[in-house]
Amino acid sequence: MSKNVVYAIVKAGGRQEKVSVGDIVVVDRVSSDAGESVELKPVLLVDGEKVTSDADALAKVTVTAEVVRDEKGPKISIVKYKNKTGYRKRQGHRQQLTRLKVTGIS
Repeated sequence: MSKNVVYAIVKAGGRQEKVSVGDIVVVDRVSSDAGESVELKPVLLVDGEKVTSDADALAKVTVTAEVVRDEKGPKISIVKYKNKTGYRKRQGHRQQLTRLKVTGIS
């Protein structure tokens, strides 16, 4: 592994994602317009061979990302059925998502 690898594990949308500068990440909907900058909360930072997981040190670290566009996830079909009663229910869902491009880790 290279000595100058810089990446962070950030918490976004209820999940944790591994990001480095230039990566594109799809997370749950962020209430920002396209082109705006958002800040993600880091959980872990790897800078070369130095690994930072201390909460006080991570409070000084900022991971910034630019909103590329809003999207919808794949269609999920939900079907409920009860035998012998004539009960049938169909429902669909598409998750609201946002595509982010990581612009900086400092």
